[in-house]
Amino acid sequence: MSKKMQWISIVLALVLVSWSYYQVNSYKSKMQALKQDKAELEQEMQNMESQAQYILNQANQKEIELTHETWPKFFDIAEVMVEESDGKFLRPWAIYLVKEAESYGIDPFIVYELLKIETGNSFDPELVGPETKYGHAYGMAQFMKNTAPWIADMAAMPYKEDLLFDPYYSIKLSLVYLDYLYGQYDNWDETLTAYHRGMAGLEQYKLKNGHANSEYATRIQRNAQKYKEFVAYAP
Repeated sequence: MSKKMQWISIVLALVLVSWSYYQVNSYKSKMQALKQDKAELEQEMQNMESQAQYILNQANQKEIELTHETWPKFFDIAEVMVEESDGKFLRPWAIYLVKEAESYGIDPFIVYELLKIETGNSFDPELVGPETKYGHAYGMAQFMKNTAPWIADMAAMPYKEDLLFDPYYSIKLSLVYLDYLYGQYDNWDETLTAYHRGMAGLEQYKLKNGHANSEYATRIQRNAQKYKEFVAYAP
């Protein structure tokens, strides 16, 4: 009987140890999940604060008017885009892009090359990107539905899903987002990689590679440099 009791005691002890081990691991997993949630919440709060600050700073945006002095410059730059795209990037879109880009102090060819990559050189304003775990991307600037609304808020523009297929709306959102990201990072490697991968994706890329000069960012900047003679106001 004593041996039987000893075995029962041993089994009970093993069960207790196993249960305790399980409880400790479960506790550690919950703590890790809570830490992750806290980090994500803090990042979200920081993003909201920076977005609010961006909106407040929009009062400082330059107002650009088309005049007899500015029109020739805008038209010449726009014509380069139209010709380079074999007419796929329409002249009204190009003129709008050049005018809006100057008001943000952004090289319009950075945006042009970004739109070219995003659309696979088609400049199709009705493009729907391939399905991802986050959904599809839409329009010429390929915005996701979880990103576009808060960028529209920063741009003080209304948001409707069908507006993502409006080329002018899409161009404006891309400029606002690039302007916002450049204000966060102050360099084009991080800005463009964040545009492509998201801000969290940028951080993951930097952790993995030790830098932010992704192929996407490098290609856009390299191609935009071909037109530097036309643009003298890029940051």
